Amino acid sequence: MNDVHQLLFAHRSIRKYTDQAVDKELLRTLVQAGQAAATSSFLQGATVIRVRDPERRERIATLAGNQVHVRTAPEFLVLCADLKRPGSCCEQYNKPFAGDFTEHFIIATVDVALMAQNMVVAAEAAGLGVCYIGGIRNNPREISDLLKLPRGVYPVFGLCLGYPAQDPEVKPRLPLDVVLKEECYSDEGDAQRIAEYDEVVREYYRTRTGGGHGICWSEQVAGLLSEKSRPHMRQFLADQGFTMK
Repeated sequence: MNDVHQLLFAHRSIRKYTDQAVDKELLRTLVQAGQAAATSSFLQGATVIRVRDPERRERIATLAGNQVHVRTAPEFLVLCADLKRPGSCCEQYNKPFAGDFTEHFIIATVDVALMAQNMVVAAEAAGLGVCYIGGIRNNPREISDLLKLPRGVYPVFGLCLGYPAQDPEVKPRLPLDVVLKEECYSDEGDAQRIAEYDEVVREYYRTRTGGGHGICWSEQVAGLLSEKSRPHMRQFLADQGFTMK
């Protein structure tokens, strides 16, 4: 196992940070590392918004579910899927804009995810801690208005950055054989593997720093998928120009 592998395997979400500022040039380097990620068809359909204003941060934290770390992290970024910028190229070359197809939405959203993960790995390599904030999709219209996002742009998630003031345990992932398949999809033997994994997760939650609820992975996921999840997103995306043709 090399140093890169060890870094990746040690990933944790960090929600408490020291007061140490993140150097501006380091932040720019992290975004450049994000830009180096793969991008489908060279679209480069991601935009990063750095939010520093305390009042704007406070509003985002509230809209994202009152997450304290959005307020307190030394740096907070909002990563957006952006079809406005590449779409303007159509106007420049007198071509019709057909960027409202589902495939274009997927391309831009995947671009954001790939860019963000590059940024996260680069940040952790520099000693920073990170935490993704999907909660900004709780109120995407208000977030978009606050950040003045134009049609063709939507906020995918936020990202807290800073030097860690906590040392949480690494959360165990699914067994590799549940995720890695040979030649075709097969779930043979997965039920037993997942049952064993459930006990690992249950123990993790019981014993992690601060204690926990002792819920297993299967129960947690069942709860997630049995309830409606942000039903407003479809109409919001359509209003932003992502009509999914």
